[in-house]
Amino acid sequence: MEGKDLCAVERRGRVHLITITGAGDHRLNPALLAALRSAVAASAGAGALVLAAEGKYFSNGFDQAWVRTAPPHLHATMDGGFRALVADLLALPVPTVAAVTGHAAAAGCALALALDAVVMRGSRGFLYMSEVDAGIKIVDFFAELIREKVPDAAARRDLVLRGDKMTAAEAKRRGIVDAAVDGGVGGVVAAAVAEAERLAARGWDGEVLAEIRKAAWPKVWGKVKDHGAGPAAARPRL
Repeated sequence: MEGKDLCAVERRGRVHLITITGAGDHRLNPALLAALRSAVAASAGAGALVLAAEGKYFSNGFDQAWVRTAPPHLHATMDGGFRALVADLLALPVPTVAAVTGHAAAAGCALALALDAVVMRGSRGFLYMSEVDAGIKIVDFFAELIREKVPDAAARRDLVLRGDKMTAAEAKRRGIVDAAVDGGVGGVVAAAVAEAERLAARGWDGEVLAEIRKAAWPKVWGKVKDHGAGPAAARPRL
């Protein structure tokens, strides 16, 4: 599928809103990862970025069906594409907010946590690191991302070693997400956009923001920085 069929981009005020489209489970494969990277790169001039998704899922993780059918020499492109997307997000000179509109599992959970703030739908969906249940080792930078973004050791244990499916209320209580929002997809996206607008209004220097983000999560940055698009241009103060 073409990138334009995989995600949509719109501007809401100062916010660059990226929506993964369709009613599927939004499995991350090289095509979707490339489309997301292009959409992130198109955020130049925005004051903040929001990532959302249509349907029941935010993202159900890596596309294992693609792995089973793709030639083995291409398998690394999926891991590399995800590292590159995380690098792009960490180097982005604007605040970022995940609107977790549905289930976020495995790499989908990691993707949500890679943004600065997480707004999650209260009435449907969960965060779920499914690797322990699926018998799949956690990739090194996933482990660093969880370690650096989930502050409580017991919450990390429950997420990665017990495979707990955390609702928005539980994830908010344990400090993993910033807000649990009642209502449907539209309400979650609206809340995420409002938070992004609030952050954009602070008028931070974009280059400084990106460098602070890298310094705040240095181990994640160290494992992904060689895959990204390189230093992003700083945006002017708003």
